[in-house]
Amino acid sequence: MWRQFDAGDLSGFFMVGDTGHILPADTNPHYRCIKEVLMEKEKLFYERLAERGVTRRDFMKYCTFLTATMGLSSSFIPKVAEVFAAPKERPPVIWLHFGECTGCSESLLRSQYPYIDDLVLETLSLEYHETVMAAAGQQAEDQLKASAKKYSGKFICVVEGSIPTKFNGGYGKIGGRTFLDIAKEICPQAAAVIAIGACATFGGIPAAAPNPGGYKSVTEAIGIKTVNLAGCPPNPVNTVGTILNYLLLGKLPAVDELGRPMFAYGKTIHDQCPRRSHFENAEFVEEFGSEEAALGYCLYKMGCRGPETYNNCPIVKFNDGTSWPVQAGHPCIGCSEPAFWDKFTPFYEEM
Repeated sequence: MWRQFDAGDLSGFFMVGDTGHILPADTNPHYRCIKEVLMEKEKLFYERLAERGVTRRDFMKYCTFLTATMGLSSSFIPKVAEVFAAPKERPPVIWLHFGECTGCSESLLRSQYPYIDDLVLETLSLEYHETVMAAAGQQAEDQLKASAKKYSGKFICVVEGSIPTKFNGGYGKIGGRTFLDIAKEICPQAAAVIAIGACATFGGIPAAAPNPGGYKSVTEAIGIKTVNLAGCPPNPVNTVGTILNYLLLGKLPAVDELGRPMFAYGKTIHDQCPRRSHFENAEFVEEFGSEEAALGYCLYKMGCRGPETYNNCPIVKFNDGTSWPVQAGHPCIGCSEPAFWDKFTPFYEEM
C-alpha cells in the first residue's frame, strides 16, 4: 500500500506496506501517471506558444520578469513557469461587473505569456464573467448562483466596477437585481476578493463629485476586505502577478495600508521614472510640442502626478512592455490613487 512519507529531506518519497522500505516517488504508478499528464500539458502549452511565434526562451524571459516584479528570488522562476505550463490546480474564479467601462477586463484580455485563453482555460477555472462567457440572460444568472453555491468558501471573487448605494442601489442592476444585492450575496462567500481597477478599489470616476448615485468602492459599499489592484486600468502584469502569488504560495500578496499589493504599489511613479534626473536638474517641459518635450524632459510642470502616485508603470509598462503614458509624452494623472479624479484635476496644471 502506497502512502506519502514526509520527514524533512525525505519529503516526496513513499513507503511500501509494512516493510519500512522508503522508495522514490516516481516508483509509485499513481505518481507516474500524474507526472505524465503534467508533462503532456506542459508540452501542449509550449506547442501553443510556438504556434503564436513565441519561443520557450521568450516565455522564460517573461517568467523571469514576472518573478522579479513580484519580488521573488530567481529560484522561483521554474515554479512560475510551471504554474502556467502545467498547473496542478485550477482555482474557480467568479468575476463580477458593476459600475465600470470594462477597461480592466480589456487590459487583462491583452495579457501575454499567458495569453488570455490559456489563463482562462488552463490556469484558472473562470466560472462567471459577463464579457467572455457564452451564456447570457437567465442562463448566465443561473451559472452565477450555481458556481457560488458549488464553490462556496473556495472561489476567488474578482470585482470590476464601483457599486451605487443611493436609492437602495437602484442606479445599477443586472437581471433585476441591484449591484449592491449581488455583491452582498456573492462576495462574502469567496475565499478572497480582488477589487480590480480604480472604480472597484476606490470608487473611480463614477464616485467623482457630485456622485448622485452614491457610488462606492467594494470595501466601502459592503464592508468587506479586498486586495486592491488600483489603476485605470491596472496593468495586466500586476493582475497576473497577484493570481500567480495565490497559485504559487497559497496566499494573496502583502499589501499596503490601502490594500494594494506591495510588489506593484510599493514605490511612487516619480521614484522609478526614467525622467527623474531631469527633475533633479530642473529640466522641465512647459509646453507640449516644444524642444524640451522632444528631449524627454520632466513633465512635472505639465501636471504630472507621479510624485504622489504609487504604481510600477515605469517598470512593467503596457502592451507587452511597449510603453507607458510618460514615455509617450503624457504626464501621469495618478489613476491608482484614491479619488484621483477629484483630487488631481485639472490634470495639466502643476501641483
